[in-house]
Amino acid sequence: MRFGPFVDLSRPLGADTDVYPGDPEVRLEPHATIEVDGYNLLAVHLGSQSGTHVDAPFHFSQGGARVDELPLALFAGPAVIVDAGDPGPRGRIGRRHLDPLAGRLRAGVVLLFRTGWSSRYGTAAYHDHPFLDPEACAWALDRGIRTFGIDAPSIDETPATASGGDGYPCHRLIAAAGGVICENLTRLEDVTFDDPVVSLFPIPLQGADGAPVRAVAYRVEG
Repeated sequence: MRFGPFVDLSRPLGADTDVYPGDPEVRLEPHATIEVDGYNLLAVHLGSQSGTHVDAPFHFSQGGARVDELPLALFAGPAVIVDAGDPGPRGRIGRRHLDPLAGRLRAGVVLLFRTGWSSRYGTAAYHDHPFLDPEACAWALDRGIRTFGIDAPSIDETPATASGGDGYPCHRLIAAAGGVICENLTRLEDVTFDDPVVSLFPIPLQGADGAPVRAVAYRVEG
């Protein structure tokens, strides 16, 4: 068995990390240096939802599983990438985007939405991204999908009440189903090969609502 090519779908974590409004800023500070201490050690300050990260059910369900309690199988699998750039700013990703892929959507699949919004990362426009319609989310859940991802700061609208909605409907639906969400993906447009596999393994922060991931797409050969 061989692997490759690999596509890194993760955002680096640093001082210029784009954070969701109100979330902690990322700070990386030297704690020890070779010159003073004989070794280098970094102090890392961030939120559980910093950079490319996954949301555990606990993020929106008080009784939901924490990120360190979830089965690893939720964080890897064959990927189906949905071309979802056409709704435009604050547009809805709906059933019309998913229906052509219905035959490929089943339990164990990682469903990724490629909006192209990662090109706006670090700008105010990044938060005007397309988002998933709750009806389309429920339909995907009914087909067995439990792992969702998007190249935008949220699978719901940012901020959640911008259009007068009830706030985070897809987060709540996915949490209730025991699923996970990966946000702030990038370079989905570089996944040009057939049958990609995606890994989204999070840091096992104890009792946390989510955690940063090193998201990778690759092909399994042989």
